[in-house]
Amino acid sequence: MEHHPSEPAGLTPLSASSTDDVSSGATTGGLTTGDPTVSDTENAGADQAPGLAAASEATEGAAAGDLEGRVVEAIQTIFDPEIPVNIYELGLIYSVLPADNGHVDVQMTLTSPHCPVAESLPGEVRHKVESVSGVSSAAVDVVWDPPWNPDMMSEAAKLELGMF
Repeated sequence: MEHHPSEPAGLTPLSASSTDDVSSGATTGGLTTGDPTVSDTENAGADQAPGLAAASEATEGAAAGDLEGRVVEAIQTIFDPEIPVNIYELGLIYSVLPADNGHVDVQMTLTSPHCPVAESLPGEVRHKVESVSGVSSAAVDVVWDPPWNPDMMSEAAKLELGMF
């Protein structure tokens, strides 16, 4: 999982590979192939050939990482209307969590609860994420803990705003 360079300390986002997704057949146990069409009998052989199970998990992880990268790129096209920096570099995006089924959960914050775009920005993020190829749906959760502060901005954002 790609982490934002200035991700707030203490926030440990879950990765798609650390959760069980019963609907897709993928589990953290490492014994399934992640393919819901494969029977339990076929999956039972995965513990006899751990290299095959690991290769399958690595492929799934690469696909999730690729989707996450495309989602982050899409989010980077959204700019704060008052600051000439995209919301990802501002540190407003805390996590991007793609699931095997194409659903993406985004956890974000705003610079302030009284932010002028508090009503519209989360919807814009959801729309942008859902426009990415491979995304079936998205949910955006606005959180206030940890609260945003300028230290969460990337070095590029700080440089753009003359904060060095």
